[in-house]
Amino acid sequence: MESEQRRPLVAFSGEDLGYGSASSQQARLDSVVLPGLTLTLYEGERVALLGQSGSGKSTLLGEIRARLGASAAWCPQHHGLVPALAIYHNVFMGRLPEHSTLAGLWNLVRPLARPWREVGELCTLLGLAGLERRPVGQLSGGQRQRVAIGRALYQERDIFLGDEPVASVDPHQALRLLALIDARHTTSVIALHQRELALTHFDRVWGLGDGHVVIDAQASQLTLADLDSLYPDADTPVPSPDAQAPAAMPGPEALPCARGRP
Repeated sequence: MESEQRRPLVAFSGEDLGYGSASSQQARLDSVVLPGLTLTLYEGERVALLGQSGSGKSTLLGEIRARLGASAAWCPQHHGLVPALAIYHNVFMGRLPEHSTLAGLWNLVRPLARPWREVGELCTLLGLAGLERRPVGQLSGGQRQRVAIGRALYQERDIFLGDEPVASVDPHQALRLLALIDARHTTSVIALHQRELALTHFDRVWGLGDGHVVIDAQASQLTLADLDSLYPDADTPVPSPDAQAPAAMPGPEALPCARGRP
């Protein structure tokens, strides 16, 4: 297979992933989310990570991020932005470790010329042109998501890891953002729920279910029906909070005449 000819970036071989105070693979986790995981990420792949909420997507992404270190840009599910700071400052934080403490403090008051230009160019690509000074707390959910993506792009790393980075934007915006991510990263792993995007925009799909990898295949080999199996509750009707329970059938003793009574 083509992936077998590429350089592996991260490989799991029968490992337990989860939460706890474990600092090594020999230590015991307090809570195992993905037991006995065997999975490999290869250089140059664009992977869609699917599964119901709580299936372990964030756990897997977090472990991949920890192993890749500074080679991976990170876009978290809940954005991780500072609401009181402007778009410019939130994006600039993607490269904050590259600057001295003094430069960082000065930049809060008066933006540095080069970062201001670079962030402005990113904002134009993200549809945020002219909003660089606007506090993030005044933005819509979709705009905040674009700022979080901008911060990750500003890191200029080879690998992009995103936990539902296009969940709050419309399908057209999602395609634009994914294309922008692809253009600036050689490898990506992106958690999402848009199954059509997984098939049309990515070359590999990982599907999680019941604590295990139930799908690991090329996107070209899969159908929407295959991905639907990851969401068994999707077709279960959810009762409306205003819906009334159906009236119980009356017993024979409630009938107005003797007919039907024992």
